[in-house]
Amino acid sequence: MNEMLLVEDDAGDIELMQEAISSLTLELKINVVRDGVEAMTYLHQQGDYHDARIPQLILLDLNLPCKSGREVLTEIRTDEALSHLPVIVLTTSRAHEDLISSYRLGANAFITKPIGLKDMAEIIQCVCDFYLNSAQLPNT
Repeated sequence: MNEMLLVEDDAGDIELMQEAISSLTLELKINVVRDGVEAMTYLHQQGDYHDARIPQLILLDLNLPCKSGREVLTEIRTDEALSHLPVIVLTTSRAHEDLISSYRLGANAFITKPIGLKDMAEIIQCVCDFYLNSAQLPNT
């Protein structure tokens, strides 16, 4: 089963994402962390996450407490053990500066969060179809 890490602090967005995934016929386990520090603890398999599996895909919000999504993305891209992971920035931001900086920091894609369940499900289906089914990724 594929695993995705959702790095998101908004409870409503987490619920929408989980509902969207459950509405699809994906064999996908979604793991959720709520801030940037927790994301890096998870990815480094430390503390409570010592037995966590490294995800095949990361959905990353930019505006997070403790450590921003930009900082998380920078750490992922500079860590040899994690740098290969696909990171999709999924944010409410429509700011051009956020889009440009996300790609400069190494995001694989930048997607503005949709509001409704149907639109979220379509985005998740497309992202998973590409990154988990079509693209060839290094094994972790």
